[in-house]
Amino acid sequence: MMKTAREVNEIKRAHVVDGVLPIFHHRWSARAFADREVSREDLRRVFEAARWAPSSYNEQPWRYIVGTRGTETHKKVADSLVPFNRSWAQRAPVLILGVAKARFSHDNSPNSYAVFDLGAASAYLVLQAAALGLTTHQMAGFDREKARKLLVIPEAYDFGSVIALGYQDEPERLANEELIKRETQPRERKALDKFVFGEWEKPLGL
Repeated sequence: MMKTAREVNEIKRAHVVDGVLPIFHHRWSARAFADREVSREDLRRVFEAARWAPSSYNEQPWRYIVGTRGTETHKKVADSLVPFNRSWAQRAPVLILGVAKARFSHDNSPNSYAVFDLGAASAYLVLQAAALGLTTHQMAGFDREKARKLLVIPEAYDFGSVIALGYQDEPERLANEELIKRETQPRERKALDKFVFGEWEKPLGL
């Protein structure tokens, strides 16, 4: 029997750890998006959250190209996705492409942390979206040169990810067995001792 969106949402939620904000465990990356628009107010809220991410020299190098359903920008971002991602992500009511200015404004020197800072802003964005009852899915699978050409992005900007944003729908909407399997299986993460070290490859023991 096919699981419902509500059941999938429960499966995807990680066990809450005492003292850790629940939103970190509740956020997950859906692929089934409902035919429901995201309000301008909620769009403003998610980008307001991104706005307050930290960045080297307070450069705030991130720029977001936002396509809402029915616009040319939405179509162009969708067209830049690899076929696998396009098959489901084009149904999302909002597609967002994140880029980062590769040089500092104050002296034009290379900013090797620009994409890192973009990632921080995007993390704030997706967590705020989850707090609003929205779902997001970040994708690396897109043609960067095609996106640069279609969206007229200057060479001075490096790429982050494409983010699909909207409301979770029933998994059966995906109409693809492999996608449905991914949508309905529990999430997994590495244990802390696999990546938190006191010395190289020696777990800190948290």
